[in-house]
Amino acid sequence: MRFLLIDRIVDLQPGVRIKAVKSLTMTEEYLADHFPNFPVMPGVLMLEAMTQASAWLIRTSEDFAHSMVTLKQAGNVKYGHFLEPGQTLVVTVEILSQTDDETKVKAQGAVNDRVIVSGRLVLARYNLADTHADQVVLDEAIVKDLRETFQVLNQTGPQIPQTQS
Repeated sequence: MRFLLIDRIVDLQPGVRIKAVKSLTMTEEYLADHFPNFPVMPGVLMLEAMTQASAWLIRTSEDFAHSMVTLKQAGNVKYGHFLEPGQTLVVTVEILSQTDDETKVKAQGAVNDRVIVSGRLVLARYNLADTHADQVVLDEAIVKDLRETFQVLNQTGPQIPQTQS
């Protein structure tokens, strides 16, 4: 991830839903360009925040079984308002359905209970070794790093145990 767009996870029910927050500050490097005299979080990054929250929900729901959780499809995405520095985006994601390799979710981002972005996302789940058997070690390293990042973000209670590699 180039940008980590989730600051912390504040509510988590694996297999069901997640609530995470992103506090927008003037120090976000992309605000210098978007827009110089009217800094707001780009819509694509609000979508990415919903995608990242969705990925954390999926990872914890399946005990980090897949190294890759990627956005496959974004549908019915609606933007209602701008996200400005000093505001906190509260992202809520609920799982709608799941197959062996895809998860469909309903996601929204709100500021002070006012929805400013929403959509339905489809995320793909896989391991690099699924197509390249020699990538098992890389999958393990990625999952280890993801577990460590989750430990920092998770503010919901008991930590997920680290698996030994």
